[in-house]
Amino acid sequence: MIRELGRFERISAHSHIRGLGLDENLRAKDVADGLVGQKKAREAAGVIVKLIKSGKMAGRGILLAGPPGTGKTAIAVAISKELGKDLPFVHVSASEFYSAEMKKTEALIQSMRKAIGVRIRERRIVLEGEVVGLDYNMVPNPYNPTQKIPESANLTLATTDEKRSFSVGSRIAMQFVSQGIGLGDVIILDKETGRVSKLGRSEKAKKKYDIGDEDLVPLPSGKVEKEREFTYVVTLHDFDEANARRGSIFSLFGGGSREIDNEVRHEVDEQVRRLIEEGRAELLPGVMFIDETHLMDIELFAFMNRAMESEMSPIIILASNRGFSRIRGTDIVAPHGIPLDLLDRLLIITTEPYTRDEIKTIIDIRAVEMGVILDEKAIERLTDIGERMSLRYAVQLLAPANEFAKLRNSGKIDLQDIERAESIFSDVSQSSAYLKKWEEKMLGM
Repeated sequence: MIRELGRFERISAHSHIRGLGLDENLRAKDVADGLVGQKKAREAAGVIVKLIKSGKMAGRGILLAGPPGTGKTAIAVAISKELGKDLPFVHVSASEFYSAEMKKTEALIQSMRKAIGVRIRERRIVLEGEVVGLDYNMVPNPYNPTQKIPESANLTLATTDEKRSFSVGSRIAMQFVSQGIGLGDVIILDKETGRVSKLGRSEKAKKKYDIGDEDLVPLPSGKVEKEREFTYVVTLHDFDEANARRGSIFSLFGGGSREIDNEVRHEVDEQVRRLIEEGRAELLPGVMFIDETHLMDIELFAFMNRAMESEMSPIIILASNRGFSRIRGTDIVAPHGIPLDLLDRLLIITTEPYTRDEIKTIIDIRAVEMGVILDEKAIERLTDIGERMSLRYAVQLLAPANEFAKLRNSGKIDLQDIERAESIFSDVSQSSAYLKKWEEKMLGM
């Protein structure tokens, strides 16, 4: 038996979510795609997905409002799953806009442009085939004479219909070396850019290894040199960075995030418009999900209000667990801490606390996702904790309880493991009681 060693898998808070769990009539199922309950909110989100896919949500926003731990982030993640991989989905916390590296409005607009994709279609001349001949012309490395590097190479590619030989330069030869391309590999070589892509190993090639070999692909048909259409998605922020880097010598030395001039963005917008008019690209307004919306101040809200009117604007989803609160930077109290003029432009989706049965089902789903087994008494105890304290606290107890089960050499978490974990980890209410008890000994502001 062959066993895979050293595999590490991170189970995130929402890794079990596959979609919104709706039927063809946009009716929410009781339990589906990793989501439980919140039927009204899920059905509203399903309508939002339909509007986004049909291009009827431009310039609008959505607010997910509800108490903590009622699935607001889960619904936002489910929306991104329903939209597919092509549409960009950017998840940020409002606190991330406050940085010493750039202005807060710059951080906001960069996040917005990361959420706008451009699907580009290009027809390019490529060489495609199985490598049946590869001979390198090696020369001493000018920076290390003891090492040899390829100066050029003679390449022979074959398809089902023909075989052709080519002479390639050092840059392409170095790509062969770095990607480990050898005889029997199927590759695509872009004649214009010189970029080499390894597709896999030809089904007709002799096997290198019995274990761990590359994916097998069929031998390409037709001619070696052919025209192919490539489709790929690039975000507006990627365009911005590429144009800014091309125009500034300082980008050679600087790393990380930096501000981008509005002139650069204007040039990018014009470039994208030309591509769209020529039929070579289409705009993909994605989703920007901003959690902890109450942390945004009046300047950011005003900037967002204006940015939403732009034709190049993503779908903005805000999440708030606040009631009436002060708008940051002002003395004005407003619902959710959001200015009324912006709130009036948002479609509001509300979430509600989970019922006991829903809490039990969610805990069961999380246990399956984590690969742990719970006995009936343990599930009931965790359900009590989730109903009395919070669902998040109950779910968080799964991991330490599983460690206690392992110490007993048991493959199942039982009641004593939950009770032991609960006795040493506090929830919010217990932590608050602790602070009141030792308030005099705690450091204040």
